[in-house]
Amino acid sequence: MDVYARPANNSALKEKPADSKDENEILPPDHLNGVKMEMDGHLNKEFHQEVFLGKEMEEFEEDSEPRKNRKKLMVIFSKVDINNDKKIGAKEMQRWIMEKTDEHFQEAVEENKMHFRAVDPDGDGHVSWDEYKIKFLASKGFNEKEIAEKIRNNEELKIDEETQEVLDNLKDRWYQADNPPPDLLLNEEEFLSFLHPEHSRGMLKFMVKEIIRDLDQDGDKKLTLSEFISLPVGTVENQQAQDIDDDWVKDRRKEFEEVIDANHDGIVTMEELEEYMDPMNEYNALNEAKQMIAVADENQNHHLELEEILKYSEYFTGSKLMDYARNVHEEF
Repeated sequence: MDVYARPANNSALKEKPADSKDENEILPPDHLNGVKMEMDGHLNKEFHQEVFLGKEMEEFEEDSEPRKNRKKLMVIFSKVDINNDKKIGAKEMQRWIMEKTDEHFQEAVEENKMHFRAVDPDGDGHVSWDEYKIKFLASKGFNEKEIAEKIRNNEELKIDEETQEVLDNLKDRWYQADNPPPDLLLNEEEFLSFLHPEHSRGMLKFMVKEIIRDLDQDGDKKLTLSEFISLPVGTVENQQAQDIDDDWVKDRRKEFEEVIDANHDGIVTMEELEEYMDPMNEYNALNEAKQMIAVADENQNHHLELEEILKYSEYFTGSKLMDYARNVHEEF
């Protein structure tokens, strides 16, 4: 069964060039580093790498030299192994995951300073909804001066249906980010919540409601397994697409049953999804640490040795290290 739901964020936007700087600066991102689920409800396929590598993730590119990546991975291993016993336990990995998650947040804070300046040209420390709306429409190709004048004169704006739908979604989000007493003016901290809801408890709740609304087919504000694994609209009917669809269902079923549905009653509530989505949840970080260890723990000692991490480098870094055993011997 297909899920016929409106986009959770800006997925309805028309295609624009990748270097559309203005739009990238002022639109909330669909992908949030260190968060298990995308804004549109898709699972974050790079989550393991993000919470293991932090800001160093970009350095582990597939075409990067294996020997360099191997050395980087060995340095990371020594940093995670805080008690220097040559193996990584769940608590050590949990601490590391929390540290890397915080790195992503600090990066978002720094980027937000630049993004806020883009929408606050007069530098008064506040941005009104109308000011943001003008900048947003300008990034979509509308004439900024004309739009500003029409908004000032309360004239009707001729906007296509898709862009209007995105604007409506953004305005909902703007209201949520506006701390009481509401004035529709966002300061820099509130604008950060607008762009990055994962680090604000109130905005995290809003994000969860958005995702559930888009996946919930019967309107009960909860998710069943069948709702969660329903294929997205626009599936291409050929064998390659079918293989992708099979992976989609398998991955989502596993995540629903083993992780998100905490009490295993077959229903995911808003509270369960909120706990799952919270990047700074220490209990989640510990479970993630145990899961990451289990993937590569070949000798079943509930710890990770260097050789195991190097062998399963693709899981941790997204990059394969060829002939890892010989190379480990050479390094030592």
